[in-house]
Parts: sequence; structure tokens; C-alpha cells
Amino acid sequence: MLATNRVMDYNGYPLEKRGRAAGKGMNGTNWDYSVFWKEAIKQIRDEISDQEFMMWFNNISYETSRENEVVIAVPSSFYRDQVKQRYLELIEGKLLELSGNKMSLDFEIKKSAPKEPVEPKSPRAAAGPEPMKKNRSAHTQLRKEYNFENFVIGVNNSFAANAAIAIAKNPGTAYNPCLIYGGVGLGKTHLIQSIGNSVFREFEGSKVVYVTAENFTNEFILAIRDKTTHRFKNKYRNTDVLLIDDIHFLQDKTGIQEELFHTFNALYETNKQMVFTCDRPVSELKALSDRLRSRFERGLNVDLQPPSYETRYAILKKKIENSRISIPEEVVALICNNVTTNVRDLEAALTKLVAYAELVNKNINLEIAQSQLKDIFSNPRQNNVTIDLIKRVVADYFGLSHNDLSGKKRTKSIAFPRQLAMYITREITEYSTIEVGLDFGGRDHTTVMYACQRIENKMKMDPTLEPILQHLIRSIKEHSTKF
Repeated sequence: MLATNRVMDYNGYPLEKRGRAAGKGMNGTNWDYSVFWKEAIKQIRDEISDQEFMMWFNNISYETSRENEVVIAVPSSFYRDQVKQRYLELIEGKLLELSGNKMSLDFEIKKSAPKEPVEPKSPRAAAGPEPMKKNRSAHTQLRKEYNFENFVIGVNNSFAANAAIAIAKNPGTAYNPCLIYGGVGLGKTHLIQSIGNSVFREFEGSKVVYVTAENFTNEFILAIRDKTTHRFKNKYRNTDVLLIDDIHFLQDKTGIQEELFHTFNALYETNKQMVFTCDRPVSELKALSDRLRSRFERGLNVDLQPPSYETRYAILKKKIENSRISIPEEVVALICNNVTTNVRDLEAALTKLVAYAELVNKNINLEIAQSQLKDIFSNPRQNNVTIDLIKRVVADYFGLSHNDLSGKKRTKSIAFPRQLAMYITREITEYSTIEVGLDFGGRDHTTVMYACQRIENKMKMDPTLEPILQHLIRSIKEHSTKF
């Protein structure tokens, strides 16, 4: 190495020129901040997970520079908006730290923005299947549009999404088994099929089986009738990745639970990946054998919650990009403010607008959207029934304060209204027991389950409780329509 008296930074660039002339070419006008960009991205990669980096930074590339400005290429306006929302402050902070000058980011939309392959930080586990060498045709049981690229990650689903991505990269080595649970239309099927599509595409010779719990049950019944149970066992016990959707369907079905128990053990012992989905935590499945329940709870259990406003907005923007019509921002905001339940309802609202625009050949505006979506917006599920509203109505009825229902006091005058509020929340909303418990003073989900059971038992013995319950529910729904 040549000796030098100049102080150099860790990029090998003269420190005294950082942020002053580092970006200039020979003519003094051709700025080049690529060295700072590369180092910033390198540092960011060390601070976030591999999955997060692959999802958002692998689709970004350095484009050019202007004075105190870095121009990067992204594949779509959706990507641009997501990177701005999630990482703009972080990236600009890194550039300031490295260059000594405040730099801003500018984005260019390039559909074919180049991707630089990113190697995983740790070597692939030996037990995992070999990466594929050539393209494979689409999996016949999986929908090709269910992939990680089409899944919008927000605060409500980031844990589940990153877990699914990690599983797809190293099936059978970590997070096995995995249970993804949540309400209707929150993305369970999208995630589980994304795992299947990714493994099937990336690993040569991998055998991926996806089935709903209902079809799994029907196949087993037919196998018994036709005396072909050996084929059924071979199909499900000789697979690399088993994906079973909606296991809550297995309640009260002791025969199929027994078969799944043995299938589970056979796959687990050979390090084969299993992923299941359910509409609630497995602890809430009533008619499920204890030994099968313990198998589900053995691995990673992650939940999907209703999307936040920001996530709903991002989902709609991404779906609008794939449609053939233009929808104004105020219409997108209108939908996001009025459809708060799940992704499926958001899709229904967008589909109706797209169909209207195509069939009557009119551009969508705010007035048309309000008229066409009034039935969807007036659906009881879309009303603003929050846990806070339920607590307020119940507390007022019993002459308590709002905070009493979330407090630590367990006197009878408070405990019963609290249990009643928990029961009503579970009856008329899609909040999970975990969410309800957290909102009622950070209580465990088993406390919520116990409260609901107590109210059910009381209604059987006290005929006056049912009218009170219905009165409270009506009051809650009436209040919700005023907001």
C-alpha cells in the first residue's frame, strides 16, 4: 500500500473533501455520490433483518447524483411511497453522517430497475433442499399472484410477513412448525401460499403440498371409503413443505385430528416444514385434542391484525397500479377511512369502482365513489365499533368510569361489567382475545376467554342478563354510526 499523509475515511476517500468536492468530476459540475450511497446501504443492511433488506432495498439502485442530491431508481410509485414512508429519514441521516452535507433523495420510476443479488449473511443449512437450477412451471395448487412481492407489509403484519419470508428461504430449519392466525381477509392464505410459491420456485425437486383443512378431511374420508389410505399417507408424509389452511375446521373431527397428529410427527422427525393457518389462537380451539394442540404450539405462532390506515392506503395504491383506471387520492382516502375491517373488503370496494368505470365509461370522482360504495360503507362491519367505544357505553350503563374497566380493581361491581364488555367485544368485533386483553389493562388472553365463558354461563342461569346485553349492543351500534 502506498504511503500518504492525507487522512482517508473508511471508503478510501480523502476526508477533507467529503461533502465539498467529493461529488465533482473534472469539470466541476458532474456530481457523484455513489460512494456515500453504497456505504449508507451497507450500514443499513447491518441494522435491519435480511428479509426486510431483501424486500425493500433489493429493488432500489443508484441512478445518478446532483449537487447535494442522490437520485435512485425504484420499480414503481408504490415502492417509492413505501421507501419514503419507511426509510427516507434513515437513508438521508446516513448520507449526512457519511458526507458531512445534508443530502436529499430523488426517485425515478423504472419498471426494469436493476437488482443486485444479495447473499444471505449465514450459509444455508445443510438440511435444506438444494437451490433450483432452472425455472419450474407454476404450482398447480397455488395461485401465482399470491407472492411476497404483492404482499403489503405494515405494522399489523410485519412480524408474520418476515417470519414467512424467513421460512421460505430456509424451509424445515427454523420456525417449524409455524401457525399464522387472524381474522377473515387479513392475508393468511396469501402468506401461506407465498411460502409455497417461493419454495417451489427456488428449490429444485422440492415437493410442496397445499390444502385446506376441509379438503384434507374430505380426502381422508374418501381414502377410507376406497381403501386407499396408504396413498393418502404417502402424499402427505413424503413432502418437503406441507401447508394446511384453516385448521379451525378440524374441531370436533377426532378421526382426522388423529391422522394429522401422525402426519405431523412423521414430518417433524424428518425436518420437513409445516405451516398452518387458523382464524384464532390455537388455545381458543375448543374441540381439539391436547396432543395436537401442543404440536401446533411447539413452533412459532404469529398473528395478523386488522390493517392500519397507512397499510390500507398502501394496499389500495398497489392494487390501483395493477388496474386499468385512475382513481384520485381523495377517493383512496375515502375508502380507507370507511373500510376498516380487512383487505378483502378493501378489494371489494375497489373492484366495484373499477367495474363501474369500465362499464359506464366514466372517470371516478369523489361523488361517484360515495354513491357507488354507500352500501359497503353502511355495512355494520364497517361501523366504528372500537374497544374504547364499548368500554365507554358499558361503563356509563353501570355508573363507572372508562378507566375502571381497564384498571386493576377486581371488586364485583367492576369485575362483572368488565367481563361483560370483554364478551361484547368478542361478539360484535373481530378483535382477537390477545388484542382485547391488551386493551383491558394488559390482561392475558386466557383472562378474556374466562370472562366470555363466565358471561355465557350467567346467561343460562339469569334470564335478565340477555335483555341487558342486547340493550348494550344496540347502544354501542347506535353510537358508532355517529362517528
